[in-house]
Amino acid sequence: MIKVANIYESYEKEKAKKYLLDFDDLLLETYFLLNDNDSIREKYASRYHHILIDEFQDTNPVQLEIIKLIVDTDNDHDKSYWIAGDDWQSIYSFAGASVNNILNFQSTFSSSKLFILNINYRSTPQILKACQNLISHNVRKIEKTLKTDNPGGDEVIVLESSSEEGEALCLVNEINELIGQRGYQYKDIAVLYRANFQSRVVEETFAQMKIPYYIENGLNFYQRSEVRYILDYLRLILNPDSEEGDEALRSILNVPNRYISRKFIQELAEFSNKTNVHLYEGLKSMPVDLPYIRKNVKDFISFISPLADYAPNLEPCEVISMIRSQLDYDRFITDEDIPTPDDVKIANLNQLQLSAARYSSIQSFLEYTDSFSEQMSNDKEGIALMTIHKAKGLEFPVVFVIGLVEGITPTKKGDIEEERRIVFVAISRAMKILYISYSHTYMGQAAKKSLFIDEIMGTEQHSIIAA
Repeated sequence: MIKVANIYESYEKEKAKKYLLDFDDLLLETYFLLNDNDSIREKYASRYHHILIDEFQDTNPVQLEIIKLIVDTDNDHDKSYWIAGDDWQSIYSFAGASVNNILNFQSTFSSSKLFILNINYRSTPQILKACQNLISHNVRKIEKTLKTDNPGGDEVIVLESSSEEGEALCLVNEINELIGQRGYQYKDIAVLYRANFQSRVVEETFAQMKIPYYIENGLNFYQRSEVRYILDYLRLILNPDSEEGDEALRSILNVPNRYISRKFIQELAEFSNKTNVHLYEGLKSMPVDLPYIRKNVKDFISFISPLADYAPNLEPCEVISMIRSQLDYDRFITDEDIPTPDDVKIANLNQLQLSAARYSSIQSFLEYTDSFSEQMSNDKEGIALMTIHKAKGLEFPVVFVIGLVEGITPTKKGDIEEERRIVFVAISRAMKILYISYSHTYMGQAAKKSLFIDEIMGTEQHSIIAA
């Protein structure tokens, strides 16, 4: 396994050799330039009389230090410096952002004044009450009381289900009522979730029930790379001597890494064409000069051929399990020595196995997964499915926040206050109607309702719909 430190060292050397800087370098070099050169710092501090910084809650520590170097609050009363931000929506620590920048701003800049912009023009009082209830449990925050002149609306609705499948069906029932009886359109509705793997059951249910939807990042569950490679293994195993098998082999011959180059695959294609066979058959007979490549090819064939011989009788879930265990696929896909169950890619693979377990043959499972690309709408007239992070800055008349169970929302590793802010961002996307949802089992395991649900509910009366 290649260590991240080794990759980083090689990356830094390659940048230096080509005189390149990445975004982090630009920040650091700017900081050193200003910090180490008084004349340059003074030049830019005197040049800018008015500075406005938006989305300040998403800044990182280096950016704050740069700001401190170019802001001169003592010597010129004609200058103005403004920052705009909301500490309650600081959700990008994984990208280096620090909520401390905005929380400590007044102590960092002692002469600054704080203006609370607490009038909300988006949501109903009921939704704002839920937001306030939730965020009040955070200790480290700037105190605000959300207000709106919008008229009252529906109470927040909690959907309780026995399983993920029941949760998705409950969504369908509510959506059908919203469309059929309340005049909403599919494009008015969003389904938000903490992690990508949570979309699989919703996608399948929507497709089955003919409800149009789109994925914000454009990839449905079965198109995600870690899932797609597994499906290509299944395609090769099922039909090694076919055009579909050729395409699958091109995709997976170097997955996991077998140090096989594009040039090798091109040579394989030329050899197979000359001998009038498909790529897999050509791979079995083509001479390979390099010993380590020859061994890797032999190991690949030794894995595929026995499975291909019995493919019609194999269950897809069993084959997926073999790919993951015998090829050390999980470690490859996560680039971790010991992959953890809460890794998003591992969760996607677990979801894939749950989906495959419903089918007794590889062919029937592949026919099912191949149908998904045709179900999605690309014109955004359908229901929006996206992670909470993707939804930041957006708004929808109706929002469903699903999968609110312990271990997912909040995650096991996440800082609880940031996890709470993430859910705050989710529920504050809703304009008119907000649903929050959980199930008693998740991915085949018993699940516990997220603590955030009770926090959102507060002392308000909420409707609970069981499925």
